[in-house]
Amino acid sequence: MQHKNEFIRIIQENEGLIYKVAKLYTGNKEDEQDLYQEIVYQLWKSFGSFRNESRISTWMYRVALNTSIAHLNKERKKGKHLVIDETLAYAADNGGTLQAERIKTLYAHIKKLNTVEKGIVLLYLEGKSYEEIAGITGFSVSNVGTRLGRIKQKLSSQIKK
Repeated sequence: MQHKNEFIRIIQENEGLIYKVAKLYTGNKEDEQDLYQEIVYQLWKSFGSFRNESRISTWMYRVALNTSIAHLNKERKKGKHLVIDETLAYAADNGGTLQAERIKTLYAHIKKLNTVEKGIVLLYLEGKSYEEIAGITGFSVSNVGTRLGRIKQKLSSQIKK
């Protein structure tokens, strides 16, 4: 029972993390909810094997990203096409501002990146260090730096168009 209560507490404290990943890898609210549930299920399945060798959020990101990528691959095999929903949970409440429009444009371009690039950018935007991103993704720290540099260039050139 304590195991279950601890898991529920951790999910409640970190549900924003799960929603961000689910939103980034889906195109509509229904798919987002399905992916959210799948991520929570996968977290529950692997909760007993969490060894406290990293922060709980690092472990959760790893599970959430891997689950999202597996979900995308499964959807692609089905032949289902994902429709990109341009509304963003990250936009400021005062939607008419220039900053809100810039954020919306940035996330629209992020959604066009491949699955690995999306995950790396999400972690970077969450303020994770290169070391933390490397730990979550399994890439080396230098590879994370190289990939982030390329992703920034790609986003910059897409936005300038």
